[in-house]
Amino acid sequence: MDPITIGLWTTGFMLVMVVIGMRVAFAAGLAGFLGLVWLRWNGFDYDPARLWKAVEISVKVAGQVPHSKVSANALSLIPTFILIGYLAYYAGLTRALFEAAKRWIAWVPGGLAVSTVFATAGFAAVSGASVATAAVFARIAIPEMLKIGYNKQFAAGVVAAGGTLASLIPPSAILVIYAIIVEQDVGKLLLAGFIPGAFSAIVYATLIIGIAVIFKSVGPPVGGFTWREKFAALPAALPIVAVVVIIIFFVYNPFGDAWGTPTEGGAVGAFIVFLMALYRGMRLGELKSALIETAKLTVMIFTIIWGVLIYVRFLGFADLPGAFADWITSLTVSPMLILICILLAYAVLGMFMDAIGMLLLTLPVVYPAVMALNGGEFVSVEDSAFGMSGEMCAIWFGILVVKMAEFCLITPPIGLNCFVVAGVRPDLSVQDVFKGVMPFFIADAVTIGLLVAFPIIVLWLPGLA
Repeated sequence: MDPITIGLWTTGFMLVMVVIGMRVAFAAGLAGFLGLVWLRWNGFDYDPARLWKAVEISVKVAGQVPHSKVSANALSLIPTFILIGYLAYYAGLTRALFEAAKRWIAWVPGGLAVSTVFATAGFAAVSGASVATAAVFARIAIPEMLKIGYNKQFAAGVVAAGGTLASLIPPSAILVIYAIIVEQDVGKLLLAGFIPGAFSAIVYATLIIGIAVIFKSVGPPVGGFTWREKFAALPAALPIVAVVVIIIFFVYNPFGDAWGTPTEGGAVGAFIVFLMALYRGMRLGELKSALIETAKLTVMIFTIIWGVLIYVRFLGFADLPGAFADWITSLTVSPMLILICILLAYAVLGMFMDAIGMLLLTLPVVYPAVMALNGGEFVSVEDSAFGMSGEMCAIWFGILVVKMAEFCLITPPIGLNCFVVAGVRPDLSVQDVFKGVMPFFIADAVTIGLLVAFPIIVLWLPGLA
């Protein structure tokens, strides 16, 4: 049997395990290991006496993956970014950020919901986890919106959708994972996420204002704040701004050389938020909770990475990514149409898988195909299909798939942010939250369409670097 056929059968087996409920990390790890054994035994012509030898070789190959990948410097970004978010929450910085946004923005139609979106965007700039962002603002923003008469489904939808911004706005754990899988520059990818993330927040805010203007009972404006009260709310939110500026200067300093690596920027940012948390009176129990929550989320992400990378190693031996890329480039249709079909496939796949697992499983196959569509890793702008170099195409496609991962965080039946919001708020059912996020599907579709049509939105900042 040829390796590609083995790859297809093994991939099918893995997808069946995922569909019947096995965790992605374990399904991918098991499928990858069994696929390695099958490939090696196939090379031995299925000699029963050499089956154990095939197992031994596969164990060694699979065993190298966790250490070689987790010891990479880029992955150390993930726990520091997550820690920043939890420390900011326990320090009360998230409430201060929401209060500042409320006093400055809440006067517009749907103002409290708009304030929530911009506050989640601000918190996303110090937290790499969408789930954490949704959980935090479900506790802070939903009670405020319900207090002044917001529709509870709409309020829940605003928080669930706003939480997805943490996937795109740096520091983003998913962007780091993408960079590691496709072996691209982490700093440039983080830079590329700033403008699309802010753009997504603006599109969400525009949608909310439009809904509030048409349906006046959905989100009444909130006024009455004096200029003194507005300016008084800003100092408490300044630590968030300071951390964002530090991370930007560590990734890319517009006035000279970068201050350091993104990893060092994340560590310095975490230390600054820690000092601010101590200054604001964080207790030992709260520090312990922040560290435990960070450890839990980090272990979950790393476990998925370990399992999926074993499967990725198997795919490399089976040459399935190369075969898929050859098939894609042989199609006689527009490369842009193929790209749109790939993004639509992500939208469907995201209904049944979590965002990180989905990207880890598909990128080893899909990424080489997209690069081949554009003309290859080292194609020039003049010879490319999408009008950009190979390096810029990798960054552009990364932002697109991460935006699709955001979209999948709120799509039924597996939309994780919706389950988190419902879990934090006992007065809301999962069905309520899914109904509330439906208008934001339109906003995400508009955002993705504009990012595809105008790549400069994504590529301007990394182009400067």
